[in-house]
Amino acid sequence: MKKNPLIQLGMLGQSIWLDYIRRDLIVGGGLRHLIEADGLQGMTSNPSIFEKAITDSHEYDDDIQVMVLKRKNTEAIYEALSQRDVQSAADAFRQLYERTDGKDGYVSLEVNPHLAHDTNGTIEEARRLWAALNRPNVFIKIPATVDGLPAIQQLVSEGININVTLLFGLPLYRQVAAAYLAGIEACLAQGKPVKHVASVASFFVSRIDALVDPLLDKRIAQGGKEVELAKKVQGQVAVACAKVAYQIYKEIFGSDRFRKLAAQGARVQRLLWASTSTKNPAYSDVKYIESLIGPDTVNTAPLETIEAYRDHGEPQARLEQGVDEARWVLDQLPQLGLDLDSMTQKLEDEGVEKFNQPFDKLLATLARETRP
Repeated sequence: MKKNPLIQLGMLGQSIWLDYIRRDLIVGGGLRHLIEADGLQGMTSNPSIFEKAITDSHEYDDDIQVMVLKRKNTEAIYEALSQRDVQSAADAFRQLYERTDGKDGYVSLEVNPHLAHDTNGTIEEARRLWAALNRPNVFIKIPATVDGLPAIQQLVSEGININVTLLFGLPLYRQVAAAYLAGIEACLAQGKPVKHVASVASFFVSRIDALVDPLLDKRIAQGGKEVELAKKVQGQVAVACAKVAYQIYKEIFGSDRFRKLAAQGARVQRLLWASTSTKNPAYSDVKYIESLIGPDTVNTAPLETIEAYRDHGEPQARLEQGVDEARWVLDQLPQLGLDLDSMTQKLEDEGVEKFNQPFDKLLATLARETRP
């Protein structure tokens, strides 16, 4: 009998997390089954996921009505619903968290997406959410914006677990890792232990190809001497970015600076591959899991992608294969008239807005339901 490919990922050093949360999955036993049968090791959420969960089911109706009678406002209702789900999921993962000594078993909750460019607002909300959740195995998600970086550093220095989200660019990734290290150093300088301070840097993968590939299609349609080059790099840019990011990770967390921190209990800030469902039907539905398997990494995927990988995944440590080719792919982009840094900034800006919209839509839905 074929061994479950999802279990094999763990044997290769990669943790598989679920990019989805809904109450019936938790209370109905589905989450427990995924943990026990598939080796699921964590869970991520975002405003879009909560918007679908709350508006597309009746699971939350009774709780909403109780809070309406108590005259809770829409934001308070959203926070209560989302926090309860995250707490319940974190409790389901708690044994795994203890068994792995805090490496896995985490569930993430995002700060209000409208705070993406508000450093102080992000810090205040993250502190409040961390205290309200009151679980050691939760992450507070903070976007990797310029204004998010000082918030990340400050919150890590306070011992708060941070999932750095909406990360696209390689230069920005260096800044994210630097913010984490500075936060750990500040925590130690205050005489606080850092052994249980955890962080992941969530690198969004498939959205890069979703932006770049249509631009390469245009270059190919125009004809000329760059056509063959454009064909060679098409569909390769996202994976190339991730492979180079992993080399940066190894450099930073293999440095003397980090070794000194590790000697005092500091953990690495693992790279987490997010946005790993395949957007282009011409590509394999497991492309962004298959290509990025490597030690000390996380891949968070929606349920459909996890089910596809269970069915026909072929696990092999590929993350450090073809690194020179990955660098070559990125080096060709300027020749094709593509500026990777400006494209990843565009993706970050769009990513913030993609979370603002469902957040606002959910609050509007709750406002309608709570009208007398």
